[in-house]
Amino acid sequence: MLLQPLLCGSKVASQSTLFASVFSAENNAGRCSFTGNSSVRDVRPVRLMKQASGSITNNERGVFSEIMDRHKLKTPDAYGRRAQEGVLQEESSKVMESRPSGKIFPGQAFPLGVSEVDSGINFSIFSQHATAVTLCLVLPERGSIDTMNGDMIEVVLDPDLNKTGDIWHICIEDLPRSNVLYGYRIDGPQDWGKGHRFDNSIVLVDPYAKLVEGRRYFGDISTKLSRFLGTYDFDSLPFDWGENYKLPNISEKDLVIYEMNVRAFTFDESSGLDSNIRGSYLGVIEKIPHLLELGINAVELLPVFEFDELEFQRRPNPRDHMINTWGYSTINFFSPMSRYASAGGGSVNASREFKEMVKALHSSGIEVILDVVYNHTNEADDANPYTTSFRGIDNKVYYMLDNNGQLLNFSGCGNTLNCNHAVVTELILDSLRHWVTEYHVDGFRFDLASVLCRGIDGSPLNAPPIIRAIAKDAVLSRCKIIAEPWDCGGLYLVGSFPNWDRWAEWNGKYRDDVRKFIKGDYGVKGSFATRVSGSSDLYKMNKRRPYHSINFVIAHDGFTLRDLVSYNLKHNEANGEGGNDGTNDNFSWNCGFEGETDDASIRALRSRQMKNFHLALMISQGTPMMLMGDEYGHTRNGNNNSYGHDTTINNFLWDQLDAQKSDHFRFFSKVIKYRHAHEVFSHESFLGKNDITWHEDNWDNHDSKFLAFTLHDRSGADIYLAFNAHEYFVKVLLPTPPEMRKWFRVGDTNLKSPEDFVLDGVHSIGNTYNIAPYSSILLEAKY
Repeated sequence: MLLQPLLCGSKVASQSTLFASVFSAENNAGRCSFTGNSSVRDVRPVRLMKQASGSITNNERGVFSEIMDRHKLKTPDAYGRRAQEGVLQEESSKVMESRPSGKIFPGQAFPLGVSEVDSGINFSIFSQHATAVTLCLVLPERGSIDTMNGDMIEVVLDPDLNKTGDIWHICIEDLPRSNVLYGYRIDGPQDWGKGHRFDNSIVLVDPYAKLVEGRRYFGDISTKLSRFLGTYDFDSLPFDWGENYKLPNISEKDLVIYEMNVRAFTFDESSGLDSNIRGSYLGVIEKIPHLLELGINAVELLPVFEFDELEFQRRPNPRDHMINTWGYSTINFFSPMSRYASAGGGSVNASREFKEMVKALHSSGIEVILDVVYNHTNEADDANPYTTSFRGIDNKVYYMLDNNGQLLNFSGCGNTLNCNHAVVTELILDSLRHWVTEYHVDGFRFDLASVLCRGIDGSPLNAPPIIRAIAKDAVLSRCKIIAEPWDCGGLYLVGSFPNWDRWAEWNGKYRDDVRKFIKGDYGVKGSFATRVSGSSDLYKMNKRRPYHSINFVIAHDGFTLRDLVSYNLKHNEANGEGGNDGTNDNFSWNCGFEGETDDASIRALRSRQMKNFHLALMISQGTPMMLMGDEYGHTRNGNNNSYGHDTTINNFLWDQLDAQKSDHFRFFSKVIKYRHAHEVFSHESFLGKNDITWHEDNWDNHDSKFLAFTLHDRSGADIYLAFNAHEYFVKVLLPTPPEMRKWFRVGDTNLKSPEDFVLDGVHSIGNTYNIAPYSSILLEAKY
């Protein structure tokens, strides 16, 4: 059953009960509506009502309206047609400087969202097809949102006075400068066949709300029917970034990215953190030493925009036991996830603590890249809609529709954001700029970015306006911009993503080819060589560089690294989807037994294979990315879905660091630091004949699973690498090292820790080397 509307005057006792109570079906009786006529042609009073209970009485009809001065409205033709700022121009002023409390003005169209202006608090929202807009407010008592007992107030906007083009706006004097909750009820045509989904019974979140309030604690089942409202904060002082603060500004070719989830990183008790900060932005700060010890210099955070982790629990369905632990279900594109604040602190604290996290990471030389989801929203499909914002504001504008007004679904989530509509394009750009200017983030990874390459009818575009605009935007010019170059509609653009020489790509072909070779597939040696040398077949065009290939073996969706070497098949029993979630083509190998085992030889082989994958990743040309937890060999027990039956499935487990995992971490850390210390792994340009020598005359042999090559260093410190995916030893004749140098063994994944990787190298290597089955070696030419 869909949730019922927010009462325009529901009495609330506290922040913790606000959303669970006033949106429930029981509170729908007596939803108030307001009517009124005005005979004044040029100046219409705006009616503002408040209600303390479910019904309204005559003596409670507190209508306060102020006859406004005559205003001349400049009315450009629509927001999407680039209406200019300064929409309202006062022709003459008769308003006294000392205005009565609650005075209402027509307001201004820009900026969208909430802004503080000389005459009060301005509210502005776009809706091209709306016929009626009502601003809903909940005011705090005693200045604290946590002790709020305020009434719900509704302000009905007059389209003759409070509308400029397609933007509805109003300004209210003497509103509190913070702790106000607000939303909109919007009405319009009811013709679904033309794409409209208006429902004025639902209070909607402003798409431009910079902060969003919902439940205070992540996964709190007692408030699973919470709804969400925008809020604002003009009281807090600007965040102090510090006198010596500076951005890391790490070159793309030097990045080593660590994909992680803010909450899962520290939420488990094994993190050793205080319960108030576990799973929060502040929790990440406490674990920065771990990131530095590992050696990464950029974190790619799974979605941190506001989302509802209990969205599946709002109605009976096969997945109503799940908690969304990842966040790929955006409610609002400007507000930090409020339940990542410490101690249930809410949206204002979440905003400040997010900045503290960014500041701390930057101070440690670590950049912050956000995984952003502009391909769809949380509002699902027409069968089971979860209307919170865009759908009820102007479905026909915000979503892609077919000729019958039905939602197109290229995201696999029921709806597809209409990214190349001018209004939505500007929304996305404004959102990105906000995260750069307000929160100082360093880049973005765009989920299912091929959706952004589709026109308003869903057809692929060769030069998508939104993709070009992001690449050319001045504010975003310092940012890393990374595409996941595919979508759920089959638009696979790996190597051909429109890029303007700026966009990098998640290289899905790298993942697949490296997995196939390391596990011992036949006929993929040539592809493996192409991938580790920079994927020039995909990216050597125009001014693109090797670092535009984001190389990865493991990512958030799919097997962890340990699962990759432990399972041939998915085992997603816990999430209740019957194994239908995720891809079946994982190119995994269980090394001889499906799942966990005590067999020492299988465990040793799995450990070796994990090291082989990591070494291949870190010696490849391009930008490497690894997944949180792989440095300790964590598993999801084969569960590769973002909705965990038990949220601990995806949590970082800090207490399972036995000797084997400590050795595993040591190897991972040493290899990353070795990459940082040797520029031969991160060329600015694609490799030429003087940069690499392939020790191979057997390219056409389908049965060959062995590859060796030397990367040449300008100083003579050449590096020899060999990967053996055969089931038997391969004895190789080593090439002659540069003059006055000898080969030192740095890495051999067949050896036990700490001999498996020695940064200074081990000398006394002869002119041959016997490489074990399923293992790899790294030698360095040293004096």
